[in-house]
Amino acid sequence: MEDGADFQRRALREAFGDSSDSDADSPSAADSRGGGGGGGGERDRARWEMVEGVKGLWLCPNFLSPKNQSSLLSAVNREGWFSDDAHNQAMRFGDFPEWATELTRLVREAVCVSEISSRADQEACPLPLDLLWREPLFDQLIANVYKPGEGICAHVDLMRFEDGIAIVSLESPCIMHFTRPTTDMEVGTTATLEEDRELTKRVPVLLTPGSLVLMSGEVRYLWKHEINRKPGNQVWEGKEIQQGRRTSVTLRKLCPSPPS
Repeated sequence: MEDGADFQRRALREAFGDSSDSDADSPSAADSRGGGGGGGGERDRARWEMVEGVKGLWLCPNFLSPKNQSSLLSAVNREGWFSDDAHNQAMRFGDFPEWATELTRLVREAVCVSEISSRADQEACPLPLDLLWREPLFDQLIANVYKPGEGICAHVDLMRFEDGIAIVSLESPCIMHFTRPTTDMEVGTTATLEEDRELTKRVPVLLTPGSLVLMSGEVRYLWKHEINRKPGNQVWEGKEIQQGRRTSVTLRKLCPSPPS
């Protein structure tokens, strides 16, 4: 008798086909994690960690194997978006390149066939089911390339996008900070407006190469996220992270257009 994970794998194959039909340069589902050594063994399950204190924020450190990180990076580079230093961001809407379609499928599969950290709520899911099974899961992507020292300012993604955002990190590791203003009631104090600006929750998350972040619900709408890669701001467990070139791919879904 097949267990729940086997059933989910079979359902995914029936719904989306065998990933071996995908472009050879895409990050295939057959070896997206693990060694990818071609031995025919089953790859590792996605390992999810629920970020403590930030509702709706999940991290999958082992989303892509080194082999598939390289494949994805090559696919992004072949688009020619970053052929000169004048461009460090590219967007696509609707019609995805084949590698991005495959990446979307891998995100869905990573949620369906996964193991949850013992620290997390075993009943929780990295992406709510109504988002996980929408079609398409994503229809807009942003690819960014950051030089050492370059990052992103604190922001909440535009409301033109639906709930459920995925971020895949490649090349240099970095720390992404999530911040949310704290109300007087939450901290049990009476503060002036000026003091209240300082009452902010700040949670760091280490994004390693090949990792995947999913944001939904509270973190997507109420928390800002930023990456400050200036010297002294990328410190993890007391050690400063060596900064190199970083590439990221963000996947989102546009809200439906209002009826005319």
